[in-house]
Amino acid sequence: MAIVNKVDFKKQVTIEDTIAYQILSHCFFNNIHISNTDLKLLTKLAKQSGVELTKFCIYLTDNDIFKSNQSARNAITKAEKKGLVVKNGINKKTINLNSDMNVQIEGIVLLDYKILGRETKKPQTV
Repeated sequence: MAIVNKVDFKKQVTIEDTIAYQILSHCFFNNIHISNTDLKLLTKLAKQSGVELTKFCIYLTDNDIFKSNQSARNAITKAEKKGLVVKNGINKKTINLNSDMNVQIEGIVLLDYKILGRETKKPQTV
């Protein structure tokens, strides 16, 4: 019978931290690399679904997440290429967090991840 070392961790956090954790988990398990600034952008976007692109860039600049609207726009385009953000519309584009991520953003959210890490075959020595 295999011995399993179980780590049980419980913590109460804000909904914003819960959103950020869900985004980080999605990116980790899908091998998507994001920076801390990208994480802040995605967390703010999750709370403001369907926001107009230009207004959101201004919001990010006003809240000192990015130094300019253009750098915010560049980061949003980069996130779109990674499949994290979806743009809609032609003239006044609206942006959303990709719904495939299934990020829960309202109410009381309980994240119950069960992850089993198993040893694989012994690595070969060179």
